[in-house]
Amino acid sequence: MNALAAYGGLFLVALAAATILPMQSEAALAGLLLMETYSVWLLLAVASAGNVLGSLINWLLGRGLERFRDRRWFPVGPAALDRAQDWYQRYGKWSLLLSWVPVIGDPLTVVAGVLREPLPGFLALVAVAKVGRYLVVATITLGLSS
Repeated sequence: MNALAAYGGLFLVALAAATILPMQSEAALAGLLLMETYSVWLLLAVASAGNVLGSLINWLLGRGLERFRDRRWFPVGPAALDRAQDWYQRYGKWSLLLSWVPVIGDPLTVVAGVLREPLPGFLALVAVAKVGRYLVVATITLGLSS
């Protein structure tokens, strides 16, 4: 596999996985790590950048599209958005450390935009969460392959 295709594909999968699309970026990262062909640190950086950018897209959607939350095409269902909004209002910006968690993480990033979380704090907390998750995936994957 061409290195550009591998890194580019991982970036796109990680970006899509942070949005409403049902993608598993962890599996893509683990598969590339197991190939032992690509730089571990570059794979982690590419996956993290794509996933954080995907969360930024959610934040932007939340900033501008909350008024459309009851529409069928809205990226997060009303029930999931309400749960995430309740969670976010209860625990504040620190709940963004759970942005890596399946099912609740993506709605939390949309809600952060809806509730006008300042961008610098949003990016810092989401980056810590996303990078931390990929570090755990890499550690487990590489530990199991030894």
